[in-house]
Amino acid sequence: MDYLFWRKNYIIEPDQDRDHYPWIIWYTWNARNNKLFRGIDRDPLELVRYAKSECQAWFNANEMIPPAIQASNNEENQALSFCNICLLYGSWTTSDRFSGCGWVWMDSGENIQLMGIQNFIRCESALHSKVEALRWAMENMLQHSPCQSFGTDCKKLIAMIKEPQKWPSFATKLEKIETLQICFSDFKITHVPRVRNQFADFLAKTARTFHRELFFIGCSIPIWLPRPPQT
Repeated sequence: MDYLFWRKNYIIEPDQDRDHYPWIIWYTWNARNNKLFRGIDRDPLELVRYAKSECQAWFNANEMIPPAIQASNNEENQALSFCNICLLYGSWTTSDRFSGCGWVWMDSGENIQLMGIQNFIRCESALHSKVEALRWAMENMLQHSPCQSFGTDCKKLIAMIKEPQKWPSFATKLEKIETLQICFSDFKITHVPRVRNQFADFLAKTARTFHRELFFIGCSIPIWLPRPPQT
């Protein structure tokens, strides 16, 4: 939380993004905490290189915002507004070790403000992964943004939220969702076409296929993750 507050308040202007020193200071402080509380050492030169790469990745992302993906159904696209919404996706297969979650928060100007990517030991089904993605996205919106609207291309997930009593095998997970809903004054979840949800889809699939445990929240894709496909 402190990290996101720091980024929002001190690294929001492009000219400041060119300066590596605030990033180096932050990552040095973070490394100090890891050393003190977790006993984790980190090579100073590697730390500086990583801080600089994160700074450059953030600056590049603000220069090159990916174009909006065009859906085949133009009428549906015109009716759908992505103003201040969190798009989410959960990825699952029977063979991969992990399930993956991805979400992206877009502000009222449809600009990406924040994104999250996480994996966890493979859950029971694809639908379970989508419920987990929604839970994690809701928790992060409560902590880091004023967003109260969520978008998913999974109609079953929307049905579960609207009528949880019809899904008894998901009772425990849906109780967590219901508890989180109480914290929103105007919670909404809507269906979006799959083609308009490709960024969250990319994040979730990247997390699922990552070779080790992954957890990241930030304003741009870190340099050590693959780039999303350009359309």
